[in-house]
Amino acid sequence: MNERILIVEDEAITALDLKYSLEELGYEVIDTVDTGQDAIDTAAETIPDVVLMDIKLKGDMEGIEAAEVISELRIPIVYLTANT
Repeated sequence: MNERILIVEDEAITALDLKYSLEELGYEVIDTVDTGQDAIDTAAETIPDVVLMDIKLKGDMEGIEAAEVISELRIPIVYLTANT
């Protein structure tokens, strides 16, 4: 079975590029979301193998805050950022 990945990224082009790259490598991208609350909800519903989490997100919640909640589900999180 392929690893199931949730992408949390607020830049649509970046999310799409990452999704296609991962799928070409054989991973299953279960969803891409752009807010912290959507990340929490989707992770709780789908229980991915890993979450790729952008630090800056749309809405009131940053990626680090969302990751703190998601980590309670014992789902590994890898932080991503385009900021220098």
